[in-house]
Amino acid sequence: MTWQIDAGRDLVKSFGDRMAMFVRGEGAYLWDANGRRYLDFLAGIAVTSLGHAHPVFVEALATQAATLAHVSNYFATPPQLELASRLKRLAGTGDGGRVYFGNSGAEANEAAFKLARLHGGADRPRVLALTNAFHGRTMGTLALTGKPAMQEPFLPMVPGVEFIDSTVEALEAAIDDRVAALFIEPIKGEAGVVELPTGYLQAARELTERHGALLIVDEIQTGAGRTGEWFAFQHAGITPDAITVAKGIGGGFPIGALITFASASDLFYPGTHGSTFGGNALGTAVAGAVLAEIERADLVANAADRGAQLRAIIDRIGSPLVSGCRGQGLLIGVGLRAPVAKAVVAAAQERGLIINAPNDETIRLVPALNIGDVELDEFALLFADTLAAVQAALADSTGGTP
Repeated sequence: MTWQIDAGRDLVKSFGDRMAMFVRGEGAYLWDANGRRYLDFLAGIAVTSLGHAHPVFVEALATQAATLAHVSNYFATPPQLELASRLKRLAGTGDGGRVYFGNSGAEANEAAFKLARLHGGADRPRVLALTNAFHGRTMGTLALTGKPAMQEPFLPMVPGVEFIDSTVEALEAAIDDRVAALFIEPIKGEAGVVELPTGYLQAARELTERHGALLIVDEIQTGAGRTGEWFAFQHAGITPDAITVAKGIGGGFPIGALITFASASDLFYPGTHGSTFGGNALGTAVAGAVLAEIERADLVANAADRGAQLRAIIDRIGSPLVSGCRGQGLLIGVGLRAPVAKAVVAAAQERGLIINAPNDETIRLVPALNIGDVELDEFALLFADTLAAVQAALADSTGGTP
């Protein structure tokens, strides 16, 4: 039977047309409703850290669901406290760290925005964020997102946010003692996997500390080991005031968190923030199991090693379409010499490979953290064939190369 996708009949159209209907997953593979298998190098946009239907994920979900799913935040549960303790340890907060749980990255950044306001009060009304950064689609996080085209339909934005270029010079010119916080993505994933300049995080830490502002690092896409460290800020050897996490920490279960370091841990007080489902036993049990498996299997190191292999594969392919690679670990942006990223994604899907185009000239690769040689060898064949097909089509249409 061949399925026809008509998601627009029942779902709001904010996501556009669905590209396929997937019904099953296992490891690094997905199967559509017609039984066709695909190699998944998107992982739900850096979410399914252990791949699909990993036994650890399945067992944790089933065991906790059969034990206790939810009791509200009037009460504590062992999985909630255990996950908070684990996140503090992995982030290196020390005893003074604290964790607030939500259900998504946007909720984590909403909590961080409120943290900034609590810190700033009337004396520090300014919040700095970076141009072309992405922090979410709620009204609060959209105000932090430096993409005017995304904001325009929803104006006016929450006031007080100012956008600056991602340079030390721009930060030095903008920051003063009226700044409550600086929000940073260490790698701008939705902008095309764009890294910050060398030394930027260190300079941001020094300048925010000097002016009494919070440094808040959005680790939603870069966290949970994806870049070859547990969190991307750790590559720079700094200590932020707070980080936000989601995506990969739950391995496919919706969960997000704000992790504060001692300098910001006492800003929230009872009644200032909350979430009915945030930190429920089911979500925290699954996330705890996912992070424990990443740790047990040393998948942080695997992300670093396999990321280097993946870059080498792309170099060996040697396509004239490719201008180079960006990113760290298994968060890789493949730059293209022509605005054909959507065509590359479509051609890859036709060949059984799932990848993503955050913009017209970038392909994003974010496979599961436990990929190995078999998946990389298959990727090499599929991606080389994909690029060759798009290159041929482009040459036919233009009479030359990009």
